[in-house]
Amino acid sequence: MSLNKMTSKEVVQKVINKEELFILDVRNKEAFDGWKIEGASFQYLNKPYFDLIDGVESIIDEIPSGKEILVVCAKEGSSVMVAEMMAEHGMTVSYLEGGMKAWSEHLEPIKIGDLAENGELYQFVRMGKGCLSYMIISNGEAAIVDATRTIDVYLDFAKKKQVQVTHVFDTHLHADHISGGRKIAQETGAVYLLPPKDATEVTFNYQPLEDGNQVKIGQTMINIHALYTPGHTIGSTSFIVDDSFLLTGDILFIDSIGRPDLAGMAQDWVGDLRESLYSRYKELSFDLIVLPAHFMILDELNSDGSVSEKLGTLYARNHGLNIKDEREFRTLVTENLPPQPNAYQYIRKTNMGKITPDEEKQREMEIGPNRCAVR
Repeated sequence: MSLNKMTSKEVVQKVINKEELFILDVRNKEAFDGWKIEGASFQYLNKPYFDLIDGVESIIDEIPSGKEILVVCAKEGSSVMVAEMMAEHGMTVSYLEGGMKAWSEHLEPIKIGDLAENGELYQFVRMGKGCLSYMIISNGEAAIVDATRTIDVYLDFAKKKQVQVTHVFDTHLHADHISGGRKIAQETGAVYLLPPKDATEVTFNYQPLEDGNQVKIGQTMINIHALYTPGHTIGSTSFIVDDSFLLTGDILFIDSIGRPDLAGMAQDWVGDLRESLYSRYKELSFDLIVLPAHFMILDELNSDGSVSEKLGTLYARNHGLNIKDEREFRTLVTENLPPQPNAYQYIRKTNMGKITPDEEKQREMEIGPNRCAVR
């Protein structure tokens, strides 16, 4: 009946609103099994494109009537061809603009809350990969925390809000995605801050981000207090913003805790991880709103698509914060681990400045879900 195009932003809204959607994914089975578009009310059919080159007759009976249909492939081209054949059979069908490549890179800005003196805090949700980054705004200035490599989204948003990016932070040396922090700093002249214990092998200049740092954004008393919380990496650093929000990086998530093995140091860092989670964070106000650098499952999303929860609630509900036996904790975080992130060693080297892959290679390195948590 008709052929339409659906953007990643439109799919994100369907995820947030828990709308129904039938997805025909025409990538190969291995790619589909490893990573797909997830939605609470989504249904799926995986049929590789090469099985449909001669026509879609074999799957017509598997497509439900009365449901919105989206065809998905890696980069768009194959899904367009399959969707066209389905439209010729009288169906109303859409294809995903830009394919899974676009889905992986899409960032959705969501306002988390107001700060003192008319300041604002925004979370950028990368739904396709589970990455979360932040922009803190005050009096014409902005700081960005844990930016991804698609920096135009942040720069365009800063321009829209009429603010100048003055500071860029990474809570740690990322292993699952390529940081945009250094590139944003180069584009804007902002100061780039990185924990020095994670930066022993970096090839570029940075400002050390250390415990006790206070950075003022704008002319207001919005201070970002650095809190040294090692465990995911040896330099992992958390931020307390405006005495209200705790940005935990990859140490603490809503439904899980950070894994300590991505630099090959699990046995050495597991003690640091426990100390951060069971001692350092416990000294903080339980009214702080935890804002992590990743989410793993859709249940962690709030009704508006954001990801946050009070620290006290996490101490009551997050299993990783309630393991009294230290040996049991050590076993959990060193043995109960998902596969390591795709190309994580090359991503770490890229974030150190040791290698500079081209844009297409960077996309390829990031393909797949984040795997920064203990499950």
